Amino acid sequence: MPASGRTLDPAPRSGPESRSGPEPRSGPAPRSGPEPRSGPAPQPGPEPRSGPEPESAKKRRRPWVRRVRRTVLVLALVLVVPLAAVEAALRVNYMGDPAGGTHTRNRDAMWLGHAWVDGRKKDADVTALAGRLKDTGVRDLYVHTGPLEHDGTLPTSVYPRARWFIDAVHRELPGVRVQAFLGDVLANGGPEGLELSDAATRAEVVRSAGQVLDTGYEGVHMDLEPLHSGDEHYLDLLDDLRKLTKDRDAQLSVAAHQIDPLPHLHSVAGLVADHPKWWSQEFFGQVARRVDQIAVMSYDTARLLESTYGGYVAQQTSLALEVTPPTTHLLMGLPFYYENNPSHWGHAETVAAAVRGARLGLSRTDPDRELFGLAPYIDFAATETNWKEFEDGWVR
Repeated sequence: MPASGRTLDPAPRSGPESRSGPEPRSGPAPRSGPEPRSGPAPQPGPEPRSGPEPESAKKRRRPWVRRVRRTVLVLALVLVVPLAAVEAALRVNYMGDPAGGTHTRNRDAMWLGHAWVDGRKKDADVTALAGRLKDTGVRDLYVHTGPLEHDGTLPTSVYPRARWFIDAVHRELPGVRVQAFLGDVLANGGPEGLELSDAATRAEVVRSAGQVLDTGYEGVHMDLEPLHSGDEHYLDLLDDLRKLTKDRDAQLSVAAHQIDPLPHLHSVAGLVADHPKWWSQEFFGQVARRVDQIAVMSYDTARLLESTYGGYVAQQTSLALEVTPPTTHLLMGLPFYYENNPSHWGHAETVAAAVRGARLGLSRTDPDRELFGLAPYIDFAATETNWKEFEDGWVR
């Protein structure tokens, strides 16, 4: 915001014109008594030279410099100081030890890529996946089966091997559910996308959900982004999807935006971005009450330090637990990938920090919560380090 402040008066001009009184005339100074009768007329003396300009006048001559300095100071107070305070609070939030027993409840989940249902994967790949997931707490797989068309429809041609994959998982990993991970870009994030305000489009999304359940999926996992906090059309869609999944004895799960780390931050961010990152805690609770599972996308946080990222996940875990009913299964996402960009710094957003942060939030808010788990994102980008940190910190 522009700096506020008084308008400075113009700097005073130097030289004779700044003085009060009449301007002196050139020529000889008047003499008392009679004018002399003879002799050359006296010549005017040299103009008096002004002395060095005072330093204060030089400074007053540049009022814009003072305005710029004041603007920088105001910005520092408005932006830098609060941000520094937030970072310090997050580091403190990462301190301490998680409570004993805050480990896997055998209710974890994992996001999988599209290759599992489009024909690229084979039986050997499923066997390898089963070997990796065995003895972990992963009991739900969200396999990418979309994306939806912008009108809400879903061509069956994009998941030709879905039935094969579902059967293979049931054979290799008894007790693990396979859910169809469906999503699309929403129109509020750009010129094109799925329009939730259109009732016909929402109806098509519900029909597409029924279509994948007919294929054999045991649940529908929705990921629509960027989704504004308070979107009533999204809540209407979830109500319709819940009726469908309950009738089919299937799961309804969603990928959720992060919760305001500061009160009303989603509203402030909305002033400078078309698709703010956060939901209000109230809206998060409204979504959580409509679904069987809600998985927080607790990554891409722009945190620069591992400690502040872990503290952020601890905060997000607590905020989510406070408004998620005990009958809804809450999952915190883990970054099983490495990137470096302004929204995600790989050296900071580690699996170890996320796991420890989730355990700290669970310890402080609801340590005995049964319907709680972690959800790695995503299988094709995972490294051995990711898996080791997950197993050492959570599965043990």
